[in-house]
Amino acid sequence: MTRIEELRSARIQKLERLQKAGLLAYPGILKRTHKVSEVLDEFKGLAVSLEEVTIAGRIKTLREHGGSVFFHIEDGTGQLQAYAKKDRLGEKAYELFLDAFEIGDIVQLRGILFKTKRGEKTLEVADYKMLAKALLPLPEKWHGIQDIEERYRKRYLDLLFNGEIKKKFEMRSKIVAQLRKFLEKEGFIEVETPILQPLYGGAEAQPFTTHLNAFDMKMYLRVAPELYLKRLLVGGFEKVYEIGRVFRNEGVDRFHNPDFSMLEFYWAYADYKDNMKLTERLITSLAKEIFGLAKFTYQGKQVDLKTPWPRVEYTALLKKYANVDYEATSRDALAKQAKEFGITVEQGFPKYQIADEIYKKKVRMNIWEPTFVIHHPVGSIPLAKPLDDDPSKLGTFQLVLAGGWELVKAYTELNDPIAQRKVFQEQESYYKEGMEGAQRLDEDFIEALEYGMPPATGFGMGIDRLAALLTDSHSLREIILFPTMKPKG
Repeated sequence: MTRIEELRSARIQKLERLQKAGLLAYPGILKRTHKVSEVLDEFKGLAVSLEEVTIAGRIKTLREHGGSVFFHIEDGTGQLQAYAKKDRLGEKAYELFLDAFEIGDIVQLRGILFKTKRGEKTLEVADYKMLAKALLPLPEKWHGIQDIEERYRKRYLDLLFNGEIKKKFEMRSKIVAQLRKFLEKEGFIEVETPILQPLYGGAEAQPFTTHLNAFDMKMYLRVAPELYLKRLLVGGFEKVYEIGRVFRNEGVDRFHNPDFSMLEFYWAYADYKDNMKLTERLITSLAKEIFGLAKFTYQGKQVDLKTPWPRVEYTALLKKYANVDYEATSRDALAKQAKEFGITVEQGFPKYQIADEIYKKKVRMNIWEPTFVIHHPVGSIPLAKPLDDDPSKLGTFQLVLAGGWELVKAYTELNDPIAQRKVFQEQESYYKEGMEGAQRLDEDFIEALEYGMPPATGFGMGIDRLAALLTDSHSLREIILFPTMKPKG
């Protein structure tokens, strides 16, 4: 029997003794009058309080001291010392507490408050109740980065032992709430669109597939909500947004997880330039709400969000950092340059995708201050509209900052159904050549466009990436509660 099995067996024996004494180990009813933080706040400067309180939480420490026990109880708001003694509880109840209660158990305590000689606020226990008997012992030590894989697999233990991690997720919740508050103030309404879709689209990404038994049909987990949100523009909504999970069957690294949270919004009668101004306001207002100023620190370096942010041509950045002249270079010549950079170029890669691989490897890590990378090559974003004065470029931008984080992708939406069909058909040819992430020909979406979609701009932002930046997290895994993990062994 392993050590952990022995400890579990001992705890089950204690559980049985507790039940034999007539106490429930997992009762359905509890009475809590105060959270720990409320007890600490209300006690103030008194040396003793005659008001009885009832608290609940997990035992985190426990030590016996000659007829009494000192222990700490922790709930979601804080930690409080408790004191149980034989002459207050009675010998039978005291001995049962010593015998059956231990670190990790979740309990309810009733008593009055006093201060110890050292001035520590303490609850003198009048009676107790088990709320959830822990059958596995909590780790004696939590080794942080040494156990990083285990932290992600057992996030509940990470949260119990790492207060800083818990604060990150509390901040993440605040970030999402502020995003909603900002967009609603700007006149956007929140909607929900299908996660299960008969045809995936809205991003160049390989999907997850499943099967709907009721209709005996193949279905896909969405890679983006875009095409459904734009159908709503056709239907007369002018400002819509959605926050939800999307799924892409691709690689896993510090910037990517197979499922992640995305904010997308669509804004009728506006273009990508209007969108850049709104994006500046959104991000800076968010930082001010959280930090009190339009700055934050990431990996030891400050990021200044002072606006306006630079607007820099995509092809100019390729030229500056990779010595690639996109317009003057053929597809095959560009592929050769990519191979010189150590980039694998697949047979079906179009020119724009080769350029994007070079951009990811040689360019974006050089960008620290928030920068709008604008005007991607035509074809590279199949749902974006070309510029009126230069059809070789698109009305697009990406917001890049903090050494290569692509936070936002946005553009003026292509609303010409004939042009959109041609782009989809080109993407279909790439798909047939082996480019699994290519956009598919969506006849239903094109039909919607044929009823007329107003000029519009769209915006997509990974909420996990935003949260990682604002909580100074190196990887998305640090800010996703339960990231996708490779099986052990």
